[in-house]
Amino acid sequence: MIAEMTKIIPGISSGSIFDVVFLLLSSSFFVQGAHADIGVNYGTVANNLPPPAEVAHFLLESTTIDRIRLFDANPDIVKAFAHTGIAVTITVPNELIPQLTKLSNAQDWVRTNVKPYVPATNIVRILVGNEVLSTANKLLIGNLVTSMQMLHTALVNASLDRKIKVSTPHSLGILSSSTPPSSGKFRQGYDVHVLKPLLSFLRETGSPFLVNPYPFFGSSEDTLDYALFRPNSGVMDESTKLVYTNMLDGQLDAVYSAMKALGFTDIEIVIAETGWPSMGDSTQVSVDAKTAAEYNSNLIRHVLSGTGTPLMPKRTFETYIFALFNENLKPGPLCERNFGLFRPDMTPVYDAGILRPTAGSSIPIDPSPVPSSVTPPTSPASVSPPKGTQWCLPKTEADPDALQRNLDYVCGLGLDCRPIQEGGACFLPNTVRAHAAYAMNAYYQAMGRSNYDCDFKETGAVTTVDPSYGKCTYHG
Repeated sequence: MIAEMTKIIPGISSGSIFDVVFLLLSSSFFVQGAHADIGVNYGTVANNLPPPAEVAHFLLESTTIDRIRLFDANPDIVKAFAHTGIAVTITVPNELIPQLTKLSNAQDWVRTNVKPYVPATNIVRILVGNEVLSTANKLLIGNLVTSMQMLHTALVNASLDRKIKVSTPHSLGILSSSTPPSSGKFRQGYDVHVLKPLLSFLRETGSPFLVNPYPFFGSSEDTLDYALFRPNSGVMDESTKLVYTNMLDGQLDAVYSAMKALGFTDIEIVIAETGWPSMGDSTQVSVDAKTAAEYNSNLIRHVLSGTGTPLMPKRTFETYIFALFNENLKPGPLCERNFGLFRPDMTPVYDAGILRPTAGSSIPIDPSPVPSSVTPPTSPASVSPPKGTQWCLPKTEADPDALQRNLDYVCGLGLDCRPIQEGGACFLPNTVRAHAAYAMNAYYQAMGRSNYDCDFKETGAVTTVDPSYGKCTYHG
């Protein structure tokens, strides 16, 4: 559920970045002719989740959820939702993308993962990979659009193209600029060579552009009201004189501006992933069940209201909340394992407004999430060091490509990467290592300063020497 980045406050880019699976909630509204749905990601990175058949029955009988999205095409889960009417989205794993550039392989994939289950299971969308551009993997990125085209052709050959659409979700780290929202632009190189042909494909096939905005990762004590849709003084875009009263609108309009710059204002934007954790590290702001409930309920109300955004007025947005369950095996900080609307026993962590009235009595009056009893074996517990005494930097031998992935990942979360953007205090020296160092330390400080938060797949190390220089300050 995490990917690339650039700061979103008040309207910069953000992204996610977690492995995901979405589920659409059946809160369906028709606003001025526009159809909108609210969904939830059905992640399965856990060893204590109920069987898929029980999940399907629970969603059908006890919630208003009417759509799910899977990270893969797990046949047990796909079969479990047969004859439920619940719309299912399946995903092609990133590593399979190069293989699907051959039509015969794409046809085999459809023959294996789609045809045996339709129409009993209501498969409506295939997502090719997840946040592929944030991987910085040239092989995957270079083959993304072609593999999407081949899958669509395979669906055409199977007479399934009208029923099943093909797309791919992106972190907001695909933006090189997002503040103010009207200045939104795609990253140079990706804009013309990848995103323009991708958007052309989406236009031709009637498919949406999927993005993963996370106000949670762009918020601080000073911007909490702005991130949570609470009353606030707003932020003006000086170029358009439009006022933004919430962070999500700024993120969406930055994407819209980037699409407009390439000539694509007629493609639907879908919020493929967003959410707020009910538990996190002590250094994180407002990470509790009450705030999570507030964000998600205000989110649902806003995206379905028909108000739209300052640059996209009178629009609704298909939106997927992350996530259905708390997932006890997700790596990373504590918050990563506590984005769920439900615990593994299917009791609600808080009231998100998706339970049917008959299930409402099971909602705790004063919800207080219980930490997962099983934590990732790779996440050792550690006490945060005193503030200002330790920093996280790349190891000397770290590979530049790995550091670029670290940079994209952190900035995709919505942490503040403005200092390393052109004109920022830490932009020079303009090298991958220097920029990754700043971003990795920003993540380390924001996530609680445990040793694990500086691991970055063994490319980072903690130091007691302050790396700040000149006007460039590394927070500690």
